[in-house]
Amino acid sequence: MDPDATANETHEFELHGDEHDLDTIVEALDQKRIAYEKEGKYEEAEATKQKLEQIQDQIEHKHREDMKSRQLSERLGVEEAHMKELQEFNLHWDGKVAEFETHAAGLQSQLQQRHAAEFNDAREKFHLETEPRTPRWSRELLNNRKIQDTLAKMKKYAEAAQTKKHADAIEARETEAWRQKRDAKIRGLEEQFLHKQALEMRGLTKRIVSGREEQKQARKLELERLLRRYHNVKSQLESQQKIAAWRYERQTPRTRPSSAMSQSMSISSRHSYVRG
Repeated sequence: MDPDATANETHEFELHGDEHDLDTIVEALDQKRIAYEKEGKYEEAEATKQKLEQIQDQIEHKHREDMKSRQLSERLGVEEAHMKELQEFNLHWDGKVAEFETHAAGLQSQLQQRHAAEFNDAREKFHLETEPRTPRWSRELLNNRKIQDTLAKMKKYAEAAQTKKHADAIEARETEAWRQKRDAKIRGLEEQFLHKQALEMRGLTKRIVSGREEQKQARKLELERLLRRYHNVKSQLESQQKIAAWRYERQTPRTRPSSAMSQSMSISSRHSYVRG
């Protein structure tokens, strides 16, 4: 290769960083250096050696920058995949929580409606069937009514009126006592019925709270697994990148892989988080 052509190509590489004919340029310069050395043209050999070293320095710099950029892209890929998975996780679990709460509210509403209907039926039944359904008159009241009737038949109306007045007072008193006693008995039955319903509602609420806590724990455990997998993948990637950089620095320029080869070697680690 003509030295001027080589110089032009070298200048083009320095300006544009084009590695298309990089191996050819380096090889040509090295051969030219050897030729100058054999011919005793040491100044030309020195100049060629300096150009060669300059190109190699540029290559080393570019390779390091490519590796840094590639590794940064890999780490960003892991972070983006993690954020996407975290968003999907929250969306999934928020939906499950909303579905659970809607179902729980529906069960409570249905039970409340059933309880209201059952209590109305029960209260009506209590008022109709609770014994005694009518007052049970005392012997004193019954005797006074008999005396009242007897006096009226004997046309002793004034005495009959007095007896009736006294009997009416007794009847009012006994009616009120019967009503209060019966109402208290009905209230007791209603309270027992309401207590039974409250126990049923309490049982449902307890099951809902238990289900909510189980769902909360399941979400927590799944999130912990997600975060643990993310940290493992991140740590593994960082370790692989450190090893790759260390191995690169230990290699001589001639044994180091090209950018394309280095890129192909990192493809599997770049998508490992998504597969995990």
